[in-house]
Amino acid sequence: MRKNIKNYDLDNLKEELKSLGEKSFRAEQIFKWIYQDKVQSFDEMTNLSLELRKKLEENYSLGIFKIVKKLESVDGTKKYLFDVQDGQGNLIESVLMQYHHGYTICVSSQIGCKMGCKFCASTGIEFFRNLEAGEIVEQLLAIERDSNVKISNIVFMGIGEPLDNYDNVMESIKIFNNPKGLNIGARHISISTSGIVPKIYELADKQMQCTLSVSLHSSNNKTRSAMMPINNVYPIEELIKACKYYINKTNKRISFEYALAKDNNDNLEDAKELVKLLHGMLAHVNLIPINKIEGGKYTKSTNENIIKFRDYLNKCGIVATIRRELGTDISAACGQLRRQNIKG
Repeated sequence: MRKNIKNYDLDNLKEELKSLGEKSFRAEQIFKWIYQDKVQSFDEMTNLSLELRKKLEENYSLGIFKIVKKLESVDGTKKYLFDVQDGQGNLIESVLMQYHHGYTICVSSQIGCKMGCKFCASTGIEFFRNLEAGEIVEQLLAIERDSNVKISNIVFMGIGEPLDNYDNVMESIKIFNNPKGLNIGARHISISTSGIVPKIYELADKQMQCTLSVSLHSSNNKTRSAMMPINNVYPIEELIKACKYYINKTNKRISFEYALAKDNNDNLEDAKELVKLLHGMLAHVNLIPINKIEGGKYTKSTNENIIKFRDYLNKCGIVATIRRELGTDISAACGQLRRQNIKG
């Protein structure tokens, strides 16, 4: 079986080329063809010998995705449903969003998700496997090829828990970062987690410049456990301790994601509790108007409550903003399009 050549960062690709009896500088040429020229076949790598191109074709694939469905919102957001072409018919989602500072892609890190968050459309769909590093990177390449845009920011907030696929996510970031390839700096990459505490410590010790986003959604264990089963494994006290370690180790602010659900976690008492929990931390709170999903019990908070919640946090010295809603008319929330397609 051929190996996906996009699974290798530049250093590892040099080692692969050596194993084929080739000079390591060929790896840089291949890297440029893949990530700057975005070729879709080895035959397009015209400064390589025919012999080397044949070797590459025999031993490696370029891991090109097939677009199964593409939806475009009135606000310009584009949602892609990809067949990863692994022979299993597995589908993943990616979203392209346009902001004043440029284009951002929301990538998936797994095929399915194990976390079981009750407000997420990925819940209830079987987990198949982790995405390989090359499959994470291909999401960006496939969208750039199709949309003819340059993506400058990446958020790991699609289907899956990034820190549950830690090694492949870290490897994909090395590929994204490389100045001889896509050249997307770590400061332009955000990693979201539902709260896998040991991996937060590990990420802190790496002292990467990526932004860490933590899905909090409640300040007390009872409510959070009802929304997010992972809280039964890593309760809030352990999570906040890990977050403080991360902040102290990296001197970087954490973004806490807080999805506001009507009559669940959106009143003034919840806001007071949140202020107490995050007091003194280098933190930002990203308030998210929750998306209603089929069969889900949570509904979106009122605009009045969302604004009151934000204003109270800001008044108490906790920087809080309300996430701009993009792509609501095209099921742009995580997992919605894949869920619909699997159902037929």
